[in-house]
Amino acid sequence: MSDPYETTEEHLERLLGRALNSFDLPDATVERLESALAHSTSLHSSHHSAGLHRETFKHAFLLSDGSSLILWELTHNAGRDGTTQHELYTEAADVRLAASRLPRPGGAAASGVSGGDADGRDPEGEDAGLDADLEILAALMATGPSPAPRIFIPDNSADHARRVLRRAENADRPGRDAALRLGSAVAHQITQAFGRQCSVEGRDAGFTLYEHAFLLRDSSEVSLWEVEHTATPDGRHMCEVYETERAAREAMELRARVR
Repeated sequence: MSDPYETTEEHLERLLGRALNSFDLPDATVERLESALAHSTSLHSSHHSAGLHRETFKHAFLLSDGSSLILWELTHNAGRDGTTQHELYTEAADVRLAASRLPRPGGAAASGVSGGDADGRDPEGEDAGLDADLEILAALMATGPSPAPRIFIPDNSADHARRVLRRAENADRPGRDAALRLGSAVAHQITQAFGRQCSVEGRDAGFTLYEHAFLLRDSSEVSLWEVEHTATPDGRHMCEVYETERAAREAMELRARVR
């Protein structure tokens, strides 16, 4: 059901593509899902009998603004040809209602109340909150890991800063003031803050975010945030540089946005 190597974008495309009723999802919901950063899938309930196979999955998405969104997927073989069908809902009550209307062998609708599911779960029970794995993801996105102590290395750091700024291709890259200040750099440290492969407009693209932290002569610290990616029309490698991590991550999100 879930591919551990599948990106959130790929998972969402597959989810929407196979659902018979995906066109019924609100436009606002689909638009919010375009900013999904991570996802988690869990089996919520299941029923397997001689004539009916039914499963309900909970797909939780972590969005770029820190909020979460849940889609409920009902899979069953209650169609005329007995093949597996998929339906998507935004509310737990709606997926429970859809499950209760599935025909049981003999033509009766599935009540979903008496006896629960074949695996002993009660499909009518509400979850207490988000899945534990989504909560972990949300906590990581909100707080981030504790930063490691800086280990600055004196190695032609002012020249390194000039080279980073020189290879930046974005129009809003740091300007003359930043270059002058970094001319007094006496040491620096390079750290990879993010890395991911994804699909952009049907092509594979890679994104890597680096922090170039500089120690200046007056003992202050300044960072440049470098985005390296291949989300270009011809797939070539491109570098962009920003003065803040937020600006760099927003640039990556814009480049990798689902279209």
